[in-house]
Amino acid sequence: MPTEFLSSDEIRAAFSAALSDMYRKEVPAYGTLLTLVAEVNEATLRASPELRDRLEKTDSLDRISEERHGAIRVGTPGELATMRRIFAVMGMYPVGYYDLSDAGVPVHSTAFRPVGAAALSLNPFRVFTSLLRLDLIEDKGLRERARKVLDDRQIFTDEALDLLDRAEAGGGLRDGDAMRFVAEVLETFRWHRGAAVDAEMYRSLHDAHRLIADVVSFRGPHINHLTPRTLDIDAVQRLMPEYGITPKAVIEGPPSRACPILLRQTSFKALEEPVLFPDAQGRMVEGRHTARFGEIEQRGIALTPKGRSLYDRLLAEARSVVRPAADGSNVDDYRQALSQAFKSFPDDWHEIRRQGLGYFSYSVDESQISDVNRGAGLEALIAAGIVHFDPIVYEDFLPVSAAGIFQSNLGDDSSAELAASPNRSMFEDALGAAVIDEFEHYRGIEAASLARCRERLGEVELAG
Repeated sequence: MPTEFLSSDEIRAAFSAALSDMYRKEVPAYGTLLTLVAEVNEATLRASPELRDRLEKTDSLDRISEERHGAIRVGTPGELATMRRIFAVMGMYPVGYYDLSDAGVPVHSTAFRPVGAAALSLNPFRVFTSLLRLDLIEDKGLRERARKVLDDRQIFTDEALDLLDRAEAGGGLRDGDAMRFVAEVLETFRWHRGAAVDAEMYRSLHDAHRLIADVVSFRGPHINHLTPRTLDIDAVQRLMPEYGITPKAVIEGPPSRACPILLRQTSFKALEEPVLFPDAQGRMVEGRHTARFGEIEQRGIALTPKGRSLYDRLLAEARSVVRPAADGSNVDDYRQALSQAFKSFPDDWHEIRRQGLGYFSYSVDESQISDVNRGAGLEALIAAGIVHFDPIVYEDFLPVSAAGIFQSNLGDDSSAELAASPNRSMFEDALGAAVIDEFEHYRGIEAASLARCRERLGEVELAG
């Protein structure tokens, strides 16, 4: 690749920064949220030198302030396929398949993100991207009207598509073209007040499901939230009201733990914003729409299939006792049920590793390498302090949590009675590619770290 081409990492970092700046201007509360999260992160690091040391050793400290993800919802297979091509220019690839119909949300999704350790270290920006399931709209007439609206729109600018073709044909983009590409793609994520449907159709879509109205009714999909990463989500949840922000009632995901697992998320309530609907006389009539919000996340260790199965079972157990109400009326009961259920999940890194519940990255303590017993196995080397292990951060998402965030911000009545209908093959056909299996991905990272240790230690047996 010619050296004058910007790397995909540089393009991704530029886009992430531009998107954050745009969203901060469009939704000022998001800027307030960034300030709060930065203050909580700094206080957490001051209070925990051990955490700061671990983040530094795993090259994760610098990325905390840059860590964010966004979410966007598209309406057609063509829109999703073009998104895949655009994100590929930024070094972002589809990881995981998420069916949200099981939680009453008529979409299925993937997460576009960087996958290599170096790329994640440079900029870990992710976009959770959902495709509307038109097949889940029961009213056939409304379904076809929605399909026509979506088929008639173009959510990408002509220049964005031209630059995309140029990037694919030439293997990259030079500095000036890359920055124009970032600016043009940003237009797809921008908020536009003007609706593509009249008020009557908007109400029909809204009555079918608020998310359907959000996807279909506008000329572009607009980003619906951005998410900074915190090191203490409970502190952020507690402090949001002091910063003039109203949090959702319940933190989604596992309970607070000494050894964080997977992903915990919360958000501030979605904004009710003025929009303009065209009428039969060509005039624009003002209305209201609720969609955009700010989210916060705290990430823990990536779990193995065994660990994820245990997590899913315990979460289902807690929710069978108390299903959290969107209005927060039973939040204390839900927290208690969640904490009680998760007593069955070990809260100790050694035990999580011993039971094969999570993925770890292994490294050699160079100061003790001369003391290696060539006949020792992995467990003996860990016990001797020669090999260290660190949790691999979970870079992906949880469908129940995502649905909980969506529903909280779309309204208490947003959950439809949908039969679970995962259709990964339909999604991948629309995407134009297979999604990456997250378990295989994390397994590969762990295996590579063991291989590096084995090479450094001179082929010591590390399998057991």
